[in-house]
Amino acid sequence: MAHVDVAADDIELDEPTLVEGLPGVGLVGKIVADHLVDAFEMDYYAGIHCSGVPEVGVYRGERSALRPPVRLHADAERDLLVLQSDVPVSPSEATEFATCITGWLADNDVTPLYLSGLPDQSDEVPEVYGISTGAGNDLLDDAGIVPPAEGGLVSGPTGALLYHAEQTDLTSVGLIAETNPQFPDPEAARAILEHGIEPLTGIGIDTSDLVEQAEEIQEARERLAERMHQADEESSQAEPIRMFQ
Repeated sequence: MAHVDVAADDIELDEPTLVEGLPGVGLVGKIVADHLVDAFEMDYYAGIHCSGVPEVGVYRGERSALRPPVRLHADAERDLLVLQSDVPVSPSEATEFATCITGWLADNDVTPLYLSGLPDQSDEVPEVYGISTGAGNDLLDDAGIVPPAEGGLVSGPTGALLYHAEQTDLTSVGLIAETNPQFPDPEAARAILEHGIEPLTGIGIDTSDLVEQAEEIQEARERLAERMHQADEESSQAEPIRMFQ
């Protein structure tokens, strides 16, 4: 039966905020979730056993205990939950997954922040936009986060979560960051943390590690582009020749 299995009953939370980190374009949500869990040394709180989650066991280096591939971590001091995922949720079962999660959030007075990437190929600093359900628009106004300039949609499991939040009048916020669609984008994740999650929660977050990751990934992309260029120059090809009679 689909459910959220709370394993740490001793952690007390009071109307917490949840940051969702499902894998998506640019891996923005996953990078944000992993960063928060590591930076705050968050405790394992609950396993997500909802439709769409692959039945696999996840293990960590130097640890024998298995964990669910999609799970919640908690920080009681900051009243924060993070949904961390090591696997993609099946899009074909996104509706059942969203129903399972949304019901638990509503029952436990949790305000979710859903994260999504907006494909963008420019090298400009990523912009962060906000969308909302329930009373989420007031949260965005207080944080100074503007809506997207153009209309659009959020698809996949995160889109299903937003849809069910709207259908059930659950207060939620969707944070959308411009992101590179071809590579993991820690710069977009940093933008969401600094310009989205920080002003919404009031929690200070050190993002220096993400800046270093962004620089490393940019250098790796440039090296890849150079290798591809060299490969094009060295590859065999057919060319027309002038015929002499």
